[in-house]
This record gives sequence, structure tokens and C-alpha cells, in this order.
Amino acid sequence: MAKYELIIKGGTVVDPSQSIHERQDVAFSYGKVAAVEPDISDNLANEIVDATDAIVTPGLIDLHVHVYWGVGHYGIEADPTQVAKGVTTAVDAGSAGAWTFPAFRRYVMERSATRLYALLNISSMGMISPKIGELEDLRWADVEDATSVGRANPDHILGIKVRLSQPLTANHDVDSLKRAIEAAEELGKFVMIHVGNSFTPMHELVGMLRPGDVVTHAYHGSAHGAMDDSGRVYDGIVEAQKRGVVFDIGHGRGSFSFASAEKALAQNFLPDNISSDLHIYNIEGPVHDQLSTLSKFLHLGLSLDEVIRLSTSATAKTIGHADEIGTLKPGAEGDATVMRVSEGKFTFVDSLDATVEGSRKLEHVATIRGGKLYKPYLW
Repeated sequence: MAKYELIIKGGTVVDPSQSIHERQDVAFSYGKVAAVEPDISDNLANEIVDATDAIVTPGLIDLHVHVYWGVGHYGIEADPTQVAKGVTTAVDAGSAGAWTFPAFRRYVMERSATRLYALLNISSMGMISPKIGELEDLRWADVEDATSVGRANPDHILGIKVRLSQPLTANHDVDSLKRAIEAAEELGKFVMIHVGNSFTPMHELVGMLRPGDVVTHAYHGSAHGAMDDSGRVYDGIVEAQKRGVVFDIGHGRGSFSFASAEKALAQNFLPDNISSDLHIYNIEGPVHDQLSTLSKFLHLGLSLDEVIRLSTSATAKTIGHADEIGTLKPGAEGDATVMRVSEGKFTFVDSLDATVEGSRKLEHVATIRGGKLYKPYLW
């Protein structure tokens, strides 16, 4: 009997959690990372993955997706868009509310190869219809319903999601946020707020947040963003980040601007996490997948190691699962992503349809999830 089920051979391991960036082999046993060493014999494994000229990272984590296919109008299928594209762990950000979560757990979370967590929408109906904002009527923001479902699913629900754009909340975004925070505090969880064209400016909303709470769409190009009309990052945004509020990218169809990103990065307002906000309205572009989103930040000047950190160990810390996922430490979950850094001429598009020409792009080769190999052709 072989010592290991699978070994990734010959790749360059980039694991920011351990400050590793060097050629190493990675072995897996019983669904866990078993060893990271310079040369592990082929004879010790049942299966070999050749990663020559490739990068091997901890399994990517996407903090913001929508995978409630068939119910939520944003929904896409989880496995063909996540584990098949290099993401081993994904967080569905508010597709389900208290009334729709039980089916999401049974029919999506428990049946997917991708490890899925959820942020429960403070709106009891979740994100079902594109024709009505889920918080136009505050009666949907039912704290009692949210906390009841959260307590019943503590290992599946990481926190509370609230979308604060005007079409979704009308002019009561502050009251919606208060209810989301109330539910999160009762559960001992964090809140993720969606910002962009909110009634209340973003720099005021973040003043209500606690350390560990998350702002998604940090570099959106809509009204009431992180910067004033002159392009200067508001003091309230800087102060919120200093006290531990997490600023996430959440690219999406309308929530990422190259111009905003460039201005923010120039002022050292860096993201704490990079996520895709992948859903049915952007999977064919401009988002495509998490690796495409990460590639845009390579173009913007972040190092490869930093880009990987912002979708592995940093994200694992944000969701309270550091040392379990987002790392290749022996004993951690057996998740890894194999990718190539391709060089050439690549056109990247933001949510405002602005384009830039990049010279490097991260491309998926294979995924290891729980010690098992997944390749794109499986879907």
C-alpha cells in the first residue's frame, strides 16, 4: 500500500502562510496535506500530478460567489465554476435568506465537491428576484429569523450579508445594516456589506462596522465610494481599515473599476482580500473566474505572492479557518491549486467596460480538493 494517495511533482510552491516560494513536491494522504519536501519519490504514491513549469498554491478561497442555481436569480452551478477552475472553498454571499437557506444547504452545499460556506442574507427571502429589492420593505430584515437559522447551522453559516445599494434598500440602508449587525452579534459572526450607489456614503457606513466585518466592492466606480470627487480616499475608510474592517474586492458585474483601483493603490489603500463575486450575469465576462480576477491584480502591480495570499491565507483568516485551509502545512485540508503564469498579451475588462492590456495571466491546470484530483475536462 502506497504511503500517499497523490503527489504533486516538480512545481514551484507558493504558500504565503509559510513564506514558501520554491520548488517543492506536495504529498496528500487521507484527504490532508501530508508532506511538502524538495523531492518525494514517485514510488510512494498511487497518483502523480506533473506540475513542471507550474505554480502550486494552497487551494484558492473565493469569499464572494453566488451558487444557488435554480433559486437565486444570480445563481450558477458550484462545481463547474469553482473546483473545476481552481477554487476549493467558496463563500456564497447572501443568495439565501432564512426562509431559503435550508434548501441551499441540502441541495447545493451538501452535494458539491467544492467546500461551500454561506453568508446568510439578512433579508429572509435572500436574492430571489431581480425585479424587487430584497430590503425595500424592512419587514424582510427579520433578525429573529436570521439568528434562528444561524444557530441551527453554525458550521455552514459564517456570518450575515446585507446589500446596501439604493435599488435594494431604498433610503433605509442604515436601518438594514443595524439589523444585520444585531443578528451577527447574537450569532458571534461577522457582517459583509455590499456597497455601491448607497443612499448613505460608504465612509459613513463603515463607521458602524466592527473589526472583522467585511466591505465588499471596495473599488467600485459608482457613487458614494471609497474616494471623494478628487480621488482622495476618505479618512473614514483609512481609519476603518486600521481598526480591522476587511476591504474585499468583489469584482462582480458592476463593482470593480480599474481607475478606482489605481487611485486607491497609489494611496496605499490596499485590498485585504480579492474575490470574484462570480454569478450568472458576469461569468461570460468581465469576471469569468477567480483566476482571471487575480490576474487583474498582477497587472495592477501586486506581486504573485501577495495576490495568492489575498485568496488563500488572508481569506482563511477572515472566515475563521486559518491553519485548516488556505495553507499547505502538513495536517491541513488537502486542497491545492495548480496554475501557470502565462506570458503574452491579454485584454482585461473591468465592470465599467474599461479595458487594459496585461502581459501575464494566471491559468488553471488542476485542482486538488480533499486529496482528490479535479481537472477542467471533468466538467
